[in-house]
Amino acid sequence: MPSIRPLCAVLLTTLIVGPGCAMFRSSAASAPEPVAVAEAGELGAPINLQRFMGTWYVIGRVPNFIERGHVASVNEYTLREPQKIGITYRYRDGFGEPMQEIQARASVDEDSGNHDWRTWFYRVVPTHSRVLEVAPDYSWALVGYPGREMAWIFARKPEMDNALYKQLAERLRDEYGVNTDKLKRVPQQRSQVDRLGYEVPNQR
Repeated sequence: MPSIRPLCAVLLTTLIVGPGCAMFRSSAASAPEPVAVAEAGELGAPINLQRFMGTWYVIGRVPNFIERGHVASVNEYTLREPQKIGITYRYRDGFGEPMQEIQARASVDEDSGNHDWRTWFYRVVPTHSRVLEVAPDYSWALVGYPGREMAWIFARKPEMDNALYKQLAERLRDEYGVNTDKLKRVPQQRSQVDRLGYEVPNQR
């Protein structure tokens, strides 16, 4: 495995947020198509690590060297001890390919309100990431990376309403200065392959 992969893999750890926090509001019943609306979490509010742990589906990301072309991407976070987290990133190169995984560990800066994470892959040089925002009910999370060139949208469920996804992408751009032009949705189901706006799997 090329030496650059451990460093890029750290990006995956940024996605290691716990139970997402999204609250949804529907439009009036008279409207022909109710639209889900995301209730933003308080900017800079401390992250509850216990609630943050568990399964996060990678709904959207800026493609990077390690994750590019992966489908059914999931991050599992486990609190090992105070401020120490075990991370398992699971993925497939295509829906007909076997499940693979990458193990990592992270330490969380309590003074940052648990937003700043330092992650190690393969016991090498740590990489930094930041949990930008978590929904009030921990149903979604936004994760960033130094330089704002990479970002992720996580959720507790493998599917996300198009309207909600659009709102979260706009929040990444408007609130956090992320260049979302390259942001792609991650296929979590075979039926999503080849849809507009979704990343192309490594294996078709």
